[in-house]
This record gives sequence, structure tokens and C-alpha cells, in this order.
Amino acid sequence: MTTVDHTPGTAAAGRSPLRGWLAVLAVALGIFSLMTSELLPVGLLTPIGSDLDVSEGTAGLMVTVPGLVAAVSAPLVTVATGRVDRRVVLAVLIGTVGAANLASAFATGFTVVLIARFLIGVGVGGFWSLAGGIALRLVPERHVPHATAVIFGGVETASVLGVPTGTFIGDLSGWRTAFAVVGLLGLAALVLMVCLMPRVPAARTVTFADLPEVLRGNAGLRTGIAVTFLVVTGHFTAYTFVRPVLREDGVDGGMVGVMLLAFGIAGICGNFVAGALIARRLRATVAGLSLVLTAAMGVLAVTGTGAVTTGALMVLWGLGYGAVPVTLQSWILDAAPRATEAASSLYVSAFNLSIALGALLGGAAVESAGAAGVLWIGALLALLTLPLVLRRPRRPGVAAGRAGEEPKASGTPSGLDRS
Repeated sequence: MTTVDHTPGTAAAGRSPLRGWLAVLAVALGIFSLMTSELLPVGLLTPIGSDLDVSEGTAGLMVTVPGLVAAVSAPLVTVATGRVDRRVVLAVLIGTVGAANLASAFATGFTVVLIARFLIGVGVGGFWSLAGGIALRLVPERHVPHATAVIFGGVETASVLGVPTGTFIGDLSGWRTAFAVVGLLGLAALVLMVCLMPRVPAARTVTFADLPEVLRGNAGLRTGIAVTFLVVTGHFTAYTFVRPVLREDGVDGGMVGVMLLAFGIAGICGNFVAGALIARRLRATVAGLSLVLTAAMGVLAVTGTGAVTTGALMVLWGLGYGAVPVTLQSWILDAAPRATEAASSLYVSAFNLSIALGALLGGAAVESAGAAGVLWIGALLALLTLPLVLRRPRRPGVAAGRAGEEPKASGTPSGLDRS
């Protein structure tokens, strides 16, 4: 296996910090357009189904397909792109997503839309798995936590601004216009990445054999994947059905959108608060977000709390979940500093599978136990992460990037032993 620049921060050495940060912003725009693309159909299922003559249930495949495809494509793209410059790979992926959205905008049948959604899933999985550790290669090491927070701020911003704005455009000018706008946004991100990102040679040629190897030989990485599975599954078990949850808690239908907006704004704040904490308090930050999610969903499970209290709990929930992507991504990078792309691909697969599983589990729970049931399940799964997070490694400070491989004594993140 050929190693090319595997020390975090090395690729950023000697480069203009300003250009590095501009590249980070370009990647963040790419993440924003990707996540907006993935979630956009949620608010437009009815008009799309009516226009293309399919039921709303069938139209829901536009959300299911990219999530499942992203889970599979994350490791596949990482391995398939091998030695290819990461700037080129990211540009191709975001360009594909932009083109797929434009194809959806001009589609005359649902089959074409599903093919486009498949391609979006490939883009989401591949782009996210590579972008998760790209900050290590663009900015000085001391800026990596903040740069990672900026990149993953695109996830929360898509929920707060991208999806509502896309839905508004769809209601105003038609769903095709909304898809076209998001497609053009993706192409804009493509242009910015080509112009602003430096060459980013592949850190290591990854093979399929590396994926189980890096997981098998790294207890910290296994813990991070397990925590991701529990937290994300718990969150989406409840959040997928947040509308009936809010209505059951006495929130007027007209206020649901306001509550979701408050949730999203709080999520953006949580993302950047976590970005400021993880450099020194990674383990404590993961434990803290687990406690916040447990508390928010657990108290919400007590119905009839009223609009004001419910709003406060939604803000608390948003703060907790907003910290999840950047914090858990940092845990993964910290656990495998010499195998960031292989580890990130496993993380993205676990994240997307957990989204799908959470929605399925929530659907079963809401049918059998009502809206409160999904909250109790979400709270319990978040709580179960604490024993994993608080358990100290047998050899603090050692995080192998590959099975049997010791990381460098310095120059790499080592937060798994941080309190």
C-alpha cells in the first residue's frame, strides 16, 4: 500500500491559510447542497406525486433511495477512487448531484426521478465520506476542529434554510423549479471547489480489506461507530415523527413550522459550540450531547407540557443533535488518524443506515405505542451511549489508524483520552 502524505496537517503546510479557509467554505457549500438535495422531497411529496401520477407512499422512495444508496456508496466510492486527487473526486460527485437535480427538474416520469435520486445517494455517500476528513488537509492542525465544524454546519444549515427555502420555492413556482435551483447550487459549489481547493492527493490507497481491518484493530473506532448507530437511530426514530409528537403535546398546527425552525437554529448553534469544545473535551462533549438528547426526548415524552415548554425542549433537542455530526466525525478521525478515509466511509455508512433504521423503527413504534413511544425509544438509545463513551481505553492516548499500527506521538489528533 502506497502512502502519500498521511500526516494530518502536512498537506496544509506552506499554503495560504486564507485559501485553505476558502476551500473549507466551498466544501461546506457542497455539503449544504448535498443535504438539501437529499431532504428536499420531504416538503414536496404531494405535488411531485400528483404531477408524476404516483402515490405519496411511492413518492417517498425519493427519500428512502438516496439514504440507502449513500450507506453503500460511502465505502465503495472511497475504495474505487483509490489514488485520485480528492479535489477531483469531490468535484465530480458534487457535479453529479447538481446534474441529477436538473434531470429531476425536467423529468417526465417517476423512473427518471428515481434514477436521479440514486445518483444523489452516490454523491451524498461518497462526498461525505471524503469531506469528513478533508479539513485535516486544508488548514493548519490547530484550526481543524473549527474547520470541521464549518463543513458540517452545512448539514444543519440545509435543514434550517435549504429545505424550507426549497419547499417555499416549490410552493411558489412548482417543484421542478425547486429542484432546478438546488441543481444550480450544486454546480456553483463545483465551480468554487475547482477554483479554490488545492490539489489534495489521496492520503492512502484504500482497499476493501482495509475496511474490516481498520475496524477490527481499533477499539476507539468501534466505539465511535456504535455510538453513531445508537445516537442517530434514536434521533431519527423520534424526529421522523416530530409533527405528530408536537401536535400531541398541544402545539397548534401553525406553530409546528416555528418549532422546527427553532430546532434548526439551535442545531446550528450546537454544531459550532461543539466545534469549540471538541479540541480539548471530545469525550465529555459526546457524553454531554447524549445526556442532552436523552433529557430533551424523555421530557417531551410526557405529553401535555404546553407550547412554551415544548418549544424550549425542541431548542434543547436541536442543540444536542446539532453537535452530533461534527463531534462524532471528530471522534472517528481521532480514533483513526492514519486511516481517515476508510474510517470516515464506515462512519457515513453507519450514519445513513441509522437514518433508515430509525425511520422504520419509529414507524413501527408510532403505530403500536403512539407519538410518546418514539420519544422514549430515542431517549433510551441516546442514554445507552454513555457506558460506551465513559469507558476509558486500556491504553489512553493510543489510537491505531490500522490494525496493529501505532500513530505518531505528535502531529495527529488524540482526543479519545480527553475528559
